[in-house]
Amino acid sequence: MMVDGTFIIEKSVVIVVVFAITMIMAMYSTWAERKVAAFLQDRVGPNRAGWGGLLQPLADGMKLFSKEEFEPNTPNKFLFVVGPAIAMSTALMTSAVIPWGDRLHVFGRDVLLQATDVNIALLYVFGVISVGVYGIMIGGWASNNKFSLMGAVRAASQMVSYEVAMGLSMIALLMMTGTLSLKEISEQQAGMNWNVFYQPLSFLIFLICAFAETNRTPFDLAECESELIGGYHTEYSSMKMGFYLFAEYANMFISATIISVLFFGGYNYPGMQWMVENVGVNIANVLGIAVLFAKICFFIFFYMWVRWTIPRFRYDQLMNLGWKILIPLSIINIVITGVVILRHDIAVYLGF
Repeated sequence: MMVDGTFIIEKSVVIVVVFAITMIMAMYSTWAERKVAAFLQDRVGPNRAGWGGLLQPLADGMKLFSKEEFEPNTPNKFLFVVGPAIAMSTALMTSAVIPWGDRLHVFGRDVLLQATDVNIALLYVFGVISVGVYGIMIGGWASNNKFSLMGAVRAASQMVSYEVAMGLSMIALLMMTGTLSLKEISEQQAGMNWNVFYQPLSFLIFLICAFAETNRTPFDLAECESELIGGYHTEYSSMKMGFYLFAEYANMFISATIISVLFFGGYNYPGMQWMVENVGVNIANVLGIAVLFAKICFFIFFYMWVRWTIPRFRYDQLMNLGWKILIPLSIINIVITGVVILRHDIAVYLGF
């Protein structure tokens, strides 16, 4: 099949824009984190670099760029460099299958607001997320530091444990939607037909697992300063350290986006079809993008709110929650969903 040059240019522009938005959101999440922390602790937060401290992320980036590159005495210098690169790459790759909106009509063409629409998008997301742990594991092991290694082992066991519950929580949602495409899942939630109303337990389990997958408090055992100095990135400096920190905020942004798409309708909003028919496709879909980002910003704020409110779990509590509570709950949810779907199908078949 021949692919015209216009299609390649269109997709290239979409990919660049998506990556740029991910980077900007991750960058300004660091500013928002400090502002939210200041608000919750009755402080001011960053207020010197630019109006309201809006240039603080740029100042932090320049500081990281200008810091001296440091490498510990390790026999794995190559892996020491590869670790943060893997963490950052996987954080950015996840955004490729997310539907940021429906379509825009530009220069006589309908431009899909998604880098690529694959029918196994959810499997792709889980696959990329599972690779992300290698960046942490490799970095901690190659640092030749016992605290870094312990943090890496904690991160690996934590992610493996909570990925099981997260995957099982998705099975119930897939049984209901019948598709792995994030685009189709978004379209099924037109108006206020959100999946969270039908699968509240799946949403709760997925949200808790998302905290663990992104190493956010109360699941930040991999980098807790009181026990492990700095965790898996103790020996890192300059931009390698920046990549690890940036990857965490990029993962937080992407996970907030996936939660919004899977359970809260994504770019859909009440009256969207009326807006398309009476106001115009472009205006309606730009408003849809704004609605999606409003949902994303709420969940990013929720991540930060939890961080500065709830204390860190002990490691045994972390494992008990994952294996003894969340996984059994996910299995029970699958069984309940199966019974409800079977009952509905039998009723339809019998004409009730």
